[in-house]
Amino acid sequence: MYAQLKQEVFTANLLLVKHNLVVMTWGNASGVDRSHGIVAIKPSGVDYSTLTPDDIVLVDLEGRVVEGNLKPSSDLPTHLELYRAWPSVGGIVHTHSAFATSFAQALSPIPCFGTTHADHFHGEVPCTRTLAGGEVEKDYERNTGKVILERFAGLDSAAVPGVLVAGHAPFTWGPTPLKAVENSVALEQIAQMAILTREISPNAGVIPAYVLEKHYSRKHGDHAYYGQK
Repeated sequence: MYAQLKQEVFTANLLLVKHNLVVMTWGNASGVDRSHGIVAIKPSGVDYSTLTPDDIVLVDLEGRVVEGNLKPSSDLPTHLELYRAWPSVGGIVHTHSAFATSFAQALSPIPCFGTTHADHFHGEVPCTRTLAGGEVEKDYERNTGKVILERFAGLDSAAVPGVLVAGHAPFTWGPTPLKAVENSVALEQIAQMAILTREISPNAGVIPAYVLEKHYSRKHGDHAYYGQK
């Protein structure tokens, strides 16, 4: 019944390897079937080289396994927090990609230095606060989702489809698992560009707001005209 969802999530996970966003087992992708309230996610600790569509674990939105013989990703509670809060999200990706993770470890958002960034993210990519000791000790992964939602209070999760979890790593999302992967690819690229920009010019400023708005709106606005119809 959920073969298509499992295949899409399997493909999304392999794309993380293809785009050099994960090494070893450092990452996961998931997808949700909203009509049935089912989430498909990579199993915990399974090497990508041996992963098959049948390994993908199905759970309900409360985290109860409904299909699969393997444990779901340990990051599942984070994914579930975001799925429950944001009905428009259909896929979530978590990686430890080097450049985006470096910003997370520096507890720094990624400034919008140029139009490449603005094409994908409507402003800076935010960084959460550091989790408190009690939040780590109990329900760590669920609380990771909660601090992401806390950081996005007043922000549009569709316009900024990614976040840096302080001291940890990035999460991205989108209307589908494959779109979440695309946003993860874009996030890593703009993180690398931002680091290089600061190396060249430590005092570099962000692009003017009107340039940011133009580039974001021509791809994502009500009157977008980028690409083919």
